[in-house]
Amino acid sequence: MARLDQVITNIVDIFLEYADDGEGKKHKLNKDELKIMLEKEIQSPELKGKINADDIEEAMEALDKNHDGEVNLREFCRCVCDLAKCYYHKKTGKGGKKGKGKEKVEEL
Repeated sequence: MARLDQVITNIVDIFLEYADDGEGKKHKLNKDELKIMLEKEIQSPELKGKINADDIEEAMEALDKNHDGEVNLREFCRCVCDLAKCYYHKKTGKGGKKGKGKEKVEEL
């Protein structure tokens, strides 16, 4: 499988693994599921500092754009994208612009 194929399938598989309520119906992350996922799946210090499982209330508020108390796949993908931008900025030494993109990253 190509690397980008792996990234896409990993994102979906990780989301579904943690969002499954055991009955296969629910495809959203609640606070507990989000905390467990963040603790297990985010290990690099530079990313862990951007979204912290210990501060789950803030993380949930930053991710839950439709304010339904849960994180759906779309909201989860935004989070992954923002974390990818943080990693890109760290790797390239570019801090990003002062505009909208940087604000989103700082929200996390």
